[in-house]
Amino acid sequence: MKIGIYGGTFDPPHLGHMEAAKAALDQLGLDRLLIIPDREPPHKDLAAEAATPQQRLDMAALMADGLGPRAEASDLELRREGKSYTADTVEELHEQFPEDELWLLMGTDMFLTVQNWYQPERIFQYAGVAAFSRSLEDSQEMFDQQSEYLRETFAARTTVIDLPQVTEIASRDLRRMLASEWTGGNVDPGQFLWTPVYGYILREHLFGTKADLSKLSDKHLRAVSYSMVDEEMARRAAILHDCTKYWELEPQLATCEKYGVALDELEQTSVKLLHSKTGAALAEHVFCEPKEECEAIFSHTTGKAGMTKLDKILYLADYMEPTRDFDGVEELRRLVWEDLDQAMILGLEMSIEELKERGVPVHRNTLAALEDLQRRQQ
Repeated sequence: MKIGIYGGTFDPPHLGHMEAAKAALDQLGLDRLLIIPDREPPHKDLAAEAATPQQRLDMAALMADGLGPRAEASDLELRREGKSYTADTVEELHEQFPEDELWLLMGTDMFLTVQNWYQPERIFQYAGVAAFSRSLEDSQEMFDQQSEYLRETFAARTTVIDLPQVTEIASRDLRRMLASEWTGGNVDPGQFLWTPVYGYILREHLFGTKADLSKLSDKHLRAVSYSMVDEEMARRAAILHDCTKYWELEPQLATCEKYGVALDELEQTSVKLLHSKTGAALAEHVFCEPKEECEAIFSHTTGKAGMTKLDKILYLADYMEPTRDFDGVEELRRLVWEDLDQAMILGLEMSIEELKERGVPVHRNTLAALEDLQRRQQ
């Protein structure tokens, strides 16, 4: 298996990070991509306005969601005390995956100075290095010279990843834009952020944002819900449906117990399934949302037999939201405007097929939803 390692502060992660990660997945043929926020970067201090480690991990997880099932966020460096040295990280990953091929991803500036990092020989012992070529100024000759030097000095494996699309923005500049937007700035930071990440920043009031979720503009409402629907109740459901998505298993289970949510055997061990239950519980008991909205949130991950129009809208809006690029998603987006039930059938069939290919159990409610819709079409 080929594993990519993409580290950084990710404070916040932006479209430039996503573009680079997607290029690495495609060009290196990675089976798995680990996005690893650092605890304490060795080369700089975290900014005074920095998000907490957990918030940076949450945003990295949202970015991973947008990159597909091969990408995931890891708390490996956040769990480790002290400075987050890359040498320690690649050695630990080698110990976890001794038979796998590791590739460390980095930008041009880092690639040209990696020999000055802490114990670089350990880095090259355990991982190859893939450098992003991110602008027209990048010189092939410069990369070739550095690659030759690293190969001769450290017996390093190196390669270059060409970025077909480049979003030139630094996280520090993006934090300033986010703060200034709420004090009269005229630059839209949303153009540099994946929408779920932007929504998270607004919900958590990070980097000086002051969003009042009850008085959001259409632009910011799209960021928080990131699934546009016309009905007001569906808009509220879209805002709240993932409000507990990044909770750990223990608080998920505790919330279900607190509010009397019955769980089957599969749900008791799956955070992905649980967050729809706990999200619905908070929508009902904390935010006092209507019953129809809470039920739509409750079933938005699995579906169920007898789904209402609102249930279907939320399920499909979540499944095919704008960053999804799996095979068949464009057909699904076309079909949803023609026949909501046919779109549901297609979406459920694709979801079931994907789960089976990955060896993941299919929840009985998903199978029941598909059977119910197919029966109604006869």
